[in-house]
Amino acid sequence: MEMPLRKSSRPRRKRRLWAGMLLAFLLLCGGVVTAGLWLLGAWPSAEQVAPFDGRKNVIIYQGEVQEESFLFEEGEISVPFSLIQKHMDHAIFWDEPTRSVIVTSKDKVLQMESEQLVAYLNQTPVNLQVPVKEVEGIRYVPLAPLQKLYPYQMKHIPETGVLLLEKSGYAIQQGKVLSADEDGPQAQPLRVEPSVREGIVGELAPDQAVDLLGEEAGWYRVLAGNGLIGYLPKEAVKLSAIRKVEAAAADRSEQQPAAWKPLGGKINLAWEHVVNRNPKIAGIPQMTGLNVVSPTWFELTDEKGTLGNKADPAYVTWAHSRGYQVWGLVSNGFNPDWTTAVLKDYRLRSKMIAQILQYANMYDLDGINLDFENVYLEDKPRLVQFVRELTPYLHEQGLTVSMDVTIKSTSDNWSRFYDRAALAQTVDYMAVMTYDEHWASSPVAGSVASLPWTEAGLQGVLEEVPAKKVLLGVPFYTRLWSETKQADGTVKVTSKALSMESAQNWIKERKLTPQLDEKSGQNYVSYTDTAAGVTYKMWLEDATSMAKRIELVHKYNLAGVAAWRRGFEQPPIWSTIAEGLTKPQ
Repeated sequence: MEMPLRKSSRPRRKRRLWAGMLLAFLLLCGGVVTAGLWLLGAWPSAEQVAPFDGRKNVIIYQGEVQEESFLFEEGEISVPFSLIQKHMDHAIFWDEPTRSVIVTSKDKVLQMESEQLVAYLNQTPVNLQVPVKEVEGIRYVPLAPLQKLYPYQMKHIPETGVLLLEKSGYAIQQGKVLSADEDGPQAQPLRVEPSVREGIVGELAPDQAVDLLGEEAGWYRVLAGNGLIGYLPKEAVKLSAIRKVEAAAADRSEQQPAAWKPLGGKINLAWEHVVNRNPKIAGIPQMTGLNVVSPTWFELTDEKGTLGNKADPAYVTWAHSRGYQVWGLVSNGFNPDWTTAVLKDYRLRSKMIAQILQYANMYDLDGINLDFENVYLEDKPRLVQFVRELTPYLHEQGLTVSMDVTIKSTSDNWSRFYDRAALAQTVDYMAVMTYDEHWASSPVAGSVASLPWTEAGLQGVLEEVPAKKVLLGVPFYTRLWSETKQADGTVKVTSKALSMESAQNWIKERKLTPQLDEKSGQNYVSYTDTAAGVTYKMWLEDATSMAKRIELVHKYNLAGVAAWRRGFEQPPIWSTIAEGLTKPQ
């Protein structure tokens, strides 16, 4: 029987050898590829790292991680005073004498004293869960009451311990996370830096929305809904909609009633100068076109915040019967030391505010005109704070708030202490005292308010104050200057203020004829008394100068004029002002 041929075992060993060699080659290649990928930075890291380098109580303001952290006690959040001041409210105020945080808005004043669980909102007690406190030198303010005052969305995320702060109106591009596996939903790793070799701070499920904060080397820096911030490859994100923040506590500023103004016209205000007695109203002539009087009735009398009162109910009744609004003037007595004492202490500011409110109600006033002059430069922010604390209460009573300011100059106590831009954000009107270019003791004779000087000063104020809030100050007086030659050859200059009528009488007595002075834009007279060795000069305030001032009101579309002062004018000047203010432009 023939036996079948047996297959040789040798070829089989050869095949096994080749298989082993192929496997070894593939393993070697795989190791090289793996090592190469690792060396080239393409091998993904699986390391889990702590978000925010392990920091707790992280605050994220509109996509940016803040250096400050928040406090979390008794289930309540408190945020650093410095963060609020930096991002949310530059005007938030720390009152050192009472150790209080003061927050003001268009219609609210909130006082929170350190370590006290009762705050005061427009003088009404409000209970707090946690107080204002200081921890390791940092002041913290409870978040809860702020949510009712600021137009911000404030969201605490317990999962990650993050606090998100976003202002109403903030808009950000969003994207949608795509799956890491085309064959099925798989989360995307969120990395701490834009590289697959960097650690993972979290994982984002497919279809999750993220805010796109920036782009770097083919990666998006994103903010996830849970408050984590990290990087995703651009191919892992699909652009979607724009997210816009609409905070629950909307800004009330645009909901406030508009500032009072005359129907179809400009404000025509005159200050009523009251020294000791109020004027005899029966002797006041008709003032065509006038719509506001501001009597100088209330004045700071000491360092304790006491207001002197010269108000006259009969004057208010008379003014209202003629259709005039009454804006009682409140001054600081032009005493810088008393002013400092009151402005630096919330309790004294509140005392002064309470008196103003009481008098405004008692005398049926329509507004308050603030006249703070001769103030130390270091009181600049405190003056702003006082006005911010006063105004909401006056607006609550329906009163108009105006303030008098000088033009810009290098004088600290006369000009630089006014923060005109900040004050203009609060008050309804700002009267610019564009007069006293040459003051009573000026070493040289000159106009009270030449037209070029007036316009230049006005332009400086308009750099900081909206034209719709500005009242142009106009003088009803002039100065009669005397220049007397001395024995040593020098000239002694003196002056005295004259009303319009007194100035005209002086001119008539000497049978002088005024001439237009092109440089000042005013009528001008001069007269030399040879026997006495005295030369007299006068730049006149009259219909000519007034008409030119009213032209400035229209040129810059101002709110109106404010005249210093009633009683210095000649009756016809009212018609000049009224016709100028109502004349079509």
